[in-house]
Amino acid sequence: MTWGGSPRKPPTRSQELARTLGLVLLAAVVWVGAYAVNEYIWDALLGWLGLDRHVRAVGAVHFFLYDTVKILLLLTGLMFVVGMLRASLDLDKARDYLQGRGLFVGLVLAVVLGAVTPFCSCSSIPLFIGFVAAGIPLSITLTFLVSSPLISEIAAIMIGDQFGWEIAAWYVAAGGVLSFVIGWILSRFDLSRWVEETVFATKVAALRADGHVPSLAERVGAAVGETRDILRSVWLWVLLGVGIGAVIHGWVPADFFVRFAGPGNPFAVVVATLAGVPLYVNGAGVVPIAEALWAKGMSLGTVMAFTMSTIALSIPQAVMLRRVLKPPLLAIFFGTVTAGIMVIGVLFNVVT
Repeated sequence: MTWGGSPRKPPTRSQELARTLGLVLLAAVVWVGAYAVNEYIWDALLGWLGLDRHVRAVGAVHFFLYDTVKILLLLTGLMFVVGMLRASLDLDKARDYLQGRGLFVGLVLAVVLGAVTPFCSCSSIPLFIGFVAAGIPLSITLTFLVSSPLISEIAAIMIGDQFGWEIAAWYVAAGGVLSFVIGWILSRFDLSRWVEETVFATKVAALRADGHVPSLAERVGAAVGETRDILRSVWLWVLLGVGIGAVIHGWVPADFFVRFAGPGNPFAVVVATLAGVPLYVNGAGVVPIAEALWAKGMSLGTVMAFTMSTIALSIPQAVMLRRVLKPPLLAIFFGTVTAGIMVIGVLFNVVT
């Protein structure tokens, strides 16, 4: 192509670098803005339509719209960041570093990372997918998947305010120990065969094949392509999972739990744990319910088991994870976490 009779010169390396950085910065600003206004947009829309969020059906619709956009934004942003890191860093050296420090250090780091990331059971999945695709040992990534929603900063603060700070400390400690123990147990087995193959077949992995050192534009392009591929494979599962969560959101019959999981039932912890698993409520939403159950006479361990199972596990989470994990590993993950929470509940009841 010519302009005024002169051929267009290809962009220089510095021009290409500036253009790529500018596009990435613009995309980051748009992403941050969209994430920041997500909830306000749906609040304003329902208000404009004259709908009351306290009506269960309206609340379910609001939950579906807000949570779907939130998770898709997180999936897009986190997968791009993880893709860029994988394309920019020598992950073989990172894996060698972790292996050289031993499994203990890797599991502790996973627990700490999970504790400081404010994700719910579904929001933690994008980062989990990135870790698995990067080749981080599966036992460590699963430890993060347990600790990230389970050790909720908001829940810990609210538990401290309503139950006492000693109880909050025990809640955080129990969540950390459970995450570590599950990771250690799962490290004894070869579980990689139960991870979907599509997780490992990524554009970033191909980009660094044969020792090629990619440019910034190549890294951005590969990260964008990989993010697009993952979104195409999971978006329907996100809609399905959040849709299920929206239907059952807010359905927490306190009288039912008091009746069937009260102090007179020797299997109260089991009932409360299994009843909490299908629900999809974050830490801020479940702690007030837990306080009400405690006030009605439910034992502390049973209340903690219900709280932990509600935060750590959910049906929407299982639906989304199915795109990453095959049914046997999905069953193992849910089974070990559920059993561990039951043990914690029983121990709480024994010592309190």
